[in-house]
Amino acid sequence: MNVSTSATSSEISHELIRKITWRLIPYLGFIYLIAYIDRQNVSFAKLQMVGDLGLSEYAYGLGASLFFIGYFLCEVPSNVFLEKVGARLWFARIMISWGIVTILLTFTNSTAMFYVLRFLLGACEAGFFPGVLYVMTLWFPFEYRAKMVGSFMIFSALANAIGAPIGGMLLDLDGAFGFRGWQWVFMITGVPAVIMGFVTLAYLDDRPESARFLSAREKQWLHAPLATEDKSMNKTKHGNPLAALLDGRVLLMCFYYIAFPLAAYGLSYWLPTIVKGFGVSNTVNGFINVIPWVIVAIALWIVPARASATGKQTPYIVGPALFGAACLVASVYVPGNAIKFAFLCGAAAGIFAGQPVLWSLPSSFLTGAGAAAGLAAINSVGNLGGFIAQNVVPWIKDATGSNEAPMLFLAASLTVGALMTFWVQALIRRKRGESGMSLTNVVAH
Repeated sequence: MNVSTSATSSEISHELIRKITWRLIPYLGFIYLIAYIDRQNVSFAKLQMVGDLGLSEYAYGLGASLFFIGYFLCEVPSNVFLEKVGARLWFARIMISWGIVTILLTFTNSTAMFYVLRFLLGACEAGFFPGVLYVMTLWFPFEYRAKMVGSFMIFSALANAIGAPIGGMLLDLDGAFGFRGWQWVFMITGVPAVIMGFVTLAYLDDRPESARFLSAREKQWLHAPLATEDKSMNKTKHGNPLAALLDGRVLLMCFYYIAFPLAAYGLSYWLPTIVKGFGVSNTVNGFINVIPWVIVAIALWIVPARASATGKQTPYIVGPALFGAACLVASVYVPGNAIKFAFLCGAAAGIFAGQPVLWSLPSSFLTGAGAAAGLAAINSVGNLGGFIAQNVVPWIKDATGSNEAPMLFLAASLTVGALMTFWVQALIRRKRGESGMSLTNVVAH
């Protein structure tokens, strides 16, 4: 899609997008980095917490996965509220509340308390990721969104890269000031979210119309292509945002997306355990776990950028996913820790690289409050994949006695997700065709 009408307008558009990008993406990405660390810190705390609470791998996986149940139940209401009250107030509320719950996990003294707090953490954080996706529909024309989502999601890879050595080092603080290492993990990682919640109140703007860093001319320029885009792409505007939940495309994408968080959380949750099996210390484990996430960050930069440059989505979703599935299978059967780890790095890149492109699909047919509800629904149902992974992966390990066997389950799930892309695209294409609009240059075949 080309929204520019002249060379001058093109120059203005690129300069404006660059300005908005630098204002929003690093800040939102940094918040996401904190969120991801707070979500994944449980994978390192697990290395000590299981013994302290007397839990089996399966019971601990259940507790960790209750995060996704709270997330699932609260995500759509959260995004509907965000659309009503604005991103500034709602993101601040999300961060402060999830930071407090993370800190409270420090004082977990029973299985029941662990379960309750993990559920509350999911409920508090619910709405942040789809909220950011919705905010991007307000600030960036469609042609830029896959690349912007990719840039934003790079921070999740950085969170894993940073969180891994931090988690390992905090575990090695075991006994300092009377706290166990796993308690230090929760205590230290919860504080930044509370701080950034208050910073958000002063920094973030809700919409371009109220942005303090944009001139009147820039606001007017940005409004024009976004309004034209909604009409030219024949987007569906639901009067009641909850009506978007009954849209067949949204329903299909809800189940389609499950495969990707399932593979992502299954791998990231289990990777420290696999590396520990190499016979390394907690701190070395943390630093080794930096490597796959650096590779993921590079993939998240390259793949969405290529998708934006070519105007195609399907190859850049299916290709990385099938590559990731193949690497997961290979990691089970190849000999030697180094080669096994190399394939796991490739699997991580394949799992994550196409997801920003995937997230451009719903914004090609949803707009307004319906987009807020629809994006939240897709993400909330899809993230049940995390619940499945954190229960099925340890169950497979307990049943087989192998740290590598769960990778076959993740590979099968990712393959199903990759192939479903063709079905999703066909439905989007058919619905748009029924409305008399060609998919050319909007959703590529």
